[in-house]
Amino acid sequence: MTTTLQQASCTQYSRVLGIGGVRGEHVVPNADIVEAINSSDEWIQQRTGIISRMRSGPDVNVLDLAEGAARAAIAHAGIEASQIDTVILSTVTYFRQTPAGATQIADRIGATPAAAYDISAACAGYTYGIAQADALVRAGAARCVLVIGAEKMSDFIDPTDRSISFLLGDGAGAAIVGPSDFPGIGPTIWGSDGSRAETIGQTEDWQQAIRSGQWPTLRQEGPAVFKWASFQMAPIAKQAMAAAGVTADQIQAFVPHQANMRIIDQLIKQLKLPDGIAVGRDIAETGNTSAASIPLAIERLYREGQVSSGDLALQIGFGAGLAYGAQVIVLP
Repeated sequence: MTTTLQQASCTQYSRVLGIGGVRGEHVVPNADIVEAINSSDEWIQQRTGIISRMRSGPDVNVLDLAEGAARAAIAHAGIEASQIDTVILSTVTYFRQTPAGATQIADRIGATPAAAYDISAACAGYTYGIAQADALVRAGAARCVLVIGAEKMSDFIDPTDRSISFLLGDGAGAAIVGPSDFPGIGPTIWGSDGSRAETIGQTEDWQQAIRSGQWPTLRQEGPAVFKWASFQMAPIAKQAMAAAGVTADQIQAFVPHQANMRIIDQLIKQLKLPDGIAVGRDIAETGNTSAASIPLAIERLYREGQVSSGDLALQIGFGAGLAYGAQVIVLP
């Protein structure tokens, strides 16, 4: 006997309805960290473009940051938290393997009984979350999705490390994704290269850390990561534009992961983006916040009046894994 199952009605399109973000409450200028890495403010600015980074104190955890960003995105979208039926939290700095942090965020903001789960894709995590939210809404599996990228990177730094620790900041960025009568999120181009997984990551896994008594911190092979991001991510961004049916001269904002200002400039050059385009450069004052960096950079562009509702933004995340993801979105 054949049984026909009922299926959810599909929505043809989705779009981002609102963006929000919060940063660590403490400004940490280069002068505060150069002695430990035997460096200088000039060297850091020339190599990375960073002037300062924002970090949180010990009383603030990654879920606190995520909640703040979620509330800001909800306000920007003009919706009620009770309308959210799915919460996706991307983070690599939440200390619990289980339960998922997303379930607690749903409870904190009043979105229960929303479906809620965490994802781990590091600096590509926000674009991964947007890809999943887009698919869920268009498939009819969700109506209103909260996507959060939240990191307290300062919990995993070695103050003497010159490979990545001096780059890192704390913060969270969030977006609300819902149904649309026009295509507001282009196809996502994403992937990974696990053969290079050792180029960015923790110094030890948790079992090793327990045995050694050494707290794991983050390290990267800087030159290898710089070359990969600078020259292999531009083709991915180009594929995302082609999949969305747009050309570089139609893009009004470029928001890459805030890894390094030199990487951002190299990508702009390779993509041949138009002069005067708004570019996310939040790294200069916030630092590298991994999964939070793209929405935080968009939030700053809004706040500084560099973008407007309806602008086309090309966003691309890339980092540990090595994982990457890119899509073109219509800004809310």
